[in-house]
Amino acid sequence: MHMQRRALLGAAGGAVALAASPALAQWKPSERYPDPAVQVLDPSFNAYRLVLASVERLSTGARWSEGPVWFGDQRCLVWSDIPNNRMLRWHETTGRTDVFRNPSNNSNGNTRDRQGRQITCEHLTRRVTRTEPDGRITVVADRFDNKPLNSPNDVVVKSDGSIWFSDPPFGILGFYEGEVAQPELPTNLYRVDGQTGAIQVMTGDVGRPNGLAFSPDERLLYVVEAAATPRVIRVFDVSGEGAQTRLMNNRVFFQCRDGETPDGFRVDVDGNLWCGWGMGTEELDGVRIINKSGTPIGHIRLPERCANLAFGGRHRNRLFMTASHSLYSLYVNTQGVAGG
Repeated sequence: MHMQRRALLGAAGGAVALAASPALAQWKPSERYPDPAVQVLDPSFNAYRLVLASVERLSTGARWSEGPVWFGDQRCLVWSDIPNNRMLRWHETTGRTDVFRNPSNNSNGNTRDRQGRQITCEHLTRRVTRTEPDGRITVVADRFDNKPLNSPNDVVVKSDGSIWFSDPPFGILGFYEGEVAQPELPTNLYRVDGQTGAIQVMTGDVGRPNGLAFSPDERLLYVVEAAATPRVIRVFDVSGEGAQTRLMNNRVFFQCRDGETPDGFRVDVDGNLWCGWGMGTEELDGVRIINKSGTPIGHIRLPERCANLAFGGRHRNRLFMTASHSLYSLYVNTQGVAGG
């Protein structure tokens, strides 16, 4: 593991001052296997835990880490540091972290489409964008019904090329993760057609939708309902194709308890949800793994609340976790599904 006490390298090659974080100095990875931070809540989780793998802290110094996305062709992980209005990038080959984009328009969620282009949710501009191979920024969506979006939060891309994103108001409620503005639309979940670019509301029945992900066969869509207290992970049946796609049978998949706060999440090839978790007590901070039947089977304890995660590495078997100030990783015995 790379214990970084050096300055970040700017995207243009200049140095960006970043003081060594006391948290980084205090972080102590497990010196024993298996790592006690990887907790088995149900015996079935043993199939996904690698006994000779431990949690690693790769980088620290952010204010609020979110939206990780893996670039296998570049062997790097990009994530959002929302209050600092920048994206950071960790390089697998060197272990170094530099600034990928500054300013980033208070970017939040990121993913890649099926052509490998980066899709980004931006709080400040209240839009979803696509970064083209030549670096140009294309606006995917910024309005619906001739009204500005709230603050797009998280995003996934379906195999048909459609872009699905949640639009809660978090980025317009204050000046820390964006700028204050008056919402003009409900907190909808949207789909942007991959061929025509047409935008449609898929549901308005989830209060402040947050993280979202498809099941491996894309017949189910999971969505975090952030307005619920405690929070709820809801699931929909996905039917139809193209513009005729519909969400049906809205139901509770997982009911959280007090202090349990799911945020962003991704799904592995067996249909397990790997969910950013925490906010209540230190025991809850980290990643909660829930199987497709809705049973918690494992937990990865982190010293910070985990907001989001992504599968990466050569075989998509390395879990990258953006947690408050830091970026962590853990090799696991499964793979993330494509499009997450």
